[in-house]
Amino acid sequence: MRIASEIVEIFGRPRSYPYVKVCGITNRSDAEGAIRAGADVLGFNLYSGSKRYLELSEHQDWIESLPRQVLRIALLVNPTLDEAFRVLNSDIFDGLQLHGDESVEFCTTLAERGKPIVKAFRVKAAGIGFETIEFPVAAILLDHFSESSYGGTGQSFDWSLISKMRIHKPLIVAGGLTAQNVSCAIRMLRPYAVDVSSSVESTPRKKEESKIRAFIESVRATSVC
Repeated sequence: MRIASEIVEIFGRPRSYPYVKVCGITNRSDAEGAIRAGADVLGFNLYSGSKRYLELSEHQDWIESLPRQVLRIALLVNPTLDEAFRVLNSDIFDGLQLHGDESVEFCTTLAERGKPIVKAFRVKAAGIGFETIEFPVAAILLDHFSESSYGGTGQSFDWSLISKMRIHKPLIVAGGLTAQNVSCAIRMLRPYAVDVSSSVESTPRKKEESKIRAFIESVRATSVC
């Protein structure tokens, strides 16, 4: 893991296929299954408004015991600075994903801590409405826009809205990705990483290792070069 100034190496050096982040991990079994399937990064949702919310105090021990070669990213939505710094200052997580309406100034303050920050933006059907250049973050994550949710909808956004844009940070694509459509997303957007959650679940909050494996096989079969 590198600090935010070395943005192209937040997960590792760019390679011929994207890194895979499996988000919404809620239990040890799912984490271990995702690792066996080949996940590069695990995401843990600490936002209490999420259906995949994880109470950190109840799960900290097993999260800390996971293999260090698989990176651990905490997700927060509109946290206070104190809340964000508590996550960053711990040894539990390798970085922080901000999935709310956090400002440039807020991200700047957190970036000074030295751990990578990922800033999520939700893409609307008309009018993208975000500017990534000023954000001092390690990577930009794009997700589907919903009026009622900050993410985890299982729906994709219109990739053509950004396929011609130049994103000035490593790009992570999320929202409705499946083993069937991820190759198309990779060819169109050439992302640094892809983020999956809903499509690799057997039931809400329960991941299925075979689905994760199928997703990762599709990613690795699609080159971004």
